[in-house]
Amino acid sequence: MKISIYNHKMERKITLTATIFGLVAIILGAFGAHALKKVLTPEALVSFETGVRYQLYHALFLLFVATSSLVDDAQKKQIFSMTRFGVLFFSGSIYLLATSGITGIDFSPVGWVTPLGGALLISAWIVLFISVYKKKNE
Repeated sequence: MKISIYNHKMERKITLTATIFGLVAIILGAFGAHALKKVLTPEALVSFETGVRYQLYHALFLLFVATSSLVDDAQKKQIFSMTRFGVLFFSGSIYLLATSGITGIDFSPVGWVTPLGGALLISAWIVLFISVYKKKNE
């Protein structure tokens, strides 16, 4: 009984995070397309949109992970953690860097976080692949 309660709580936590990531991505995408388009350079806008796109991709990724029977609880927890921090580091740093021209704040010192976030996102996909692959062989 404890396993199913834990499983349900983890799935709920991942799904709620995925919906928040998706909601925020849609809001930021609309904000970028309408408000920021007028004040950002074309390069900064493309960068901002990249952050939005990857955030939305990983919201959908988390929804899949939460509902998949091919991923066990330990891997779900690991994937969730890597994806959550990956999105925050990758997309979050891109948002800061892309908008530094209009905020007047130099966010370049946090630029090192972007590839770290990307590495976490890649790692989450690798863990998913391994988890599904092992499931096939069981």
